[in-house]
Amino acid sequence: MKLEGKYAIITGGAGGIGKATAKLFLDEGAAGVLLVDLLEKNLEEAKKELGDKRVYTYAANVSKATGVKAYTDKAVDLFGKIDVVFLNAGTEGVVKSLTEYTEEEFDLVIDVNVKGVWLGMKYAFPQMEKNGGSIIITSSVAGLTGTPKMIAYTTSKHAVIGTMRVAAKEGAPFNIRVNTIHPGPVENRMMRSLEDQMAPGAGAEVKKGFESMVPLGRYALNEDIANMAAFLASDDAKYITGATFVVDGGFSA
Repeated sequence: MKLEGKYAIITGGAGGIGKATAKLFLDEGAAGVLLVDLLEKNLEEAKKELGDKRVYTYAANVSKATGVKAYTDKAVDLFGKIDVVFLNAGTEGVVKSLTEYTEEEFDLVIDVNVKGVWLGMKYAFPQMEKNGGSIIITSSVAGLTGTPKMIAYTTSKHAVIGTMRVAAKEGAPFNIRVNTIHPGPVENRMMRSLEDQMAPGAGAEVKKGFESMVPLGRYALNEDIANMAAFLASDDAKYITGATFVVDGGFSA
C-alpha cells in the first residue's frame, strides 16, 4: 500500500494509461483519485470501469487556464490537499511533413502537450507547497530523439523535459518532486491512430515494424507505464526529482 492516504489528480484520465494508473493508485491505497479529461461521457465510462467510490471525475480542457484552475480547485474541495499530480493528457496530432503542417495543427498539439503541463503545475504548486508531493509528466521516447513527420508531437515531448527541470528546481524547497516518464510504443488508442496515419489501411504492418525495433519484442502495456507512475508517486522515490524515466522495452537503446 505504497500510496495509502494519498490524493491524486490524473489528467488524460479516461485514456488507457490514465485508467491503468488510477487502478494501480487505488490498489496501492490512494484515498482518492480525480480523473480529468475533455469529455464527460468518457470520464463516466472510465469511472464505471474502475468501479471504485474513491474515483471522482472532472471534465476540463487542460490547455485553458480556466479549466485547469477549476479541476485543481475541485480536487482541493474534494480532498483538502493534493499529493500527486500525473500530467498525462496529450494528443498525437497529425502525421505529415513539417512543411505540410498547418499552424492550427501545430498549435493544438503544443497547447495540450506543453501548455497543459505548465498550467497543471502553475495551479498545483500553490496547493502542494504546503505538504510537498510528486508531479509526474508523460513525455515520450519522442522527447529524446527525432521522429519524421511528427514535428509538433516531437517538439512538445522535448519541451516538457525543460518544463520538468525548471519545476523540479523551483519545487525542491517545498519538497515537490517533478519527473518525466518516456514511454515507447504503447498498446492503446494513440498508437492505433499513429499506425493508421503512417500507413492507411496497413496499420498492422506498421505495428510489426515497430515491434521489431523493441528488444523486448512487444509494445508496452498501459500497466507498464502505470507501474512507473506509481513508483514516482510513492515515497520509494522521495529522493528522485528532475529526472527522465524511459519505459520502452529498449526501443531507444
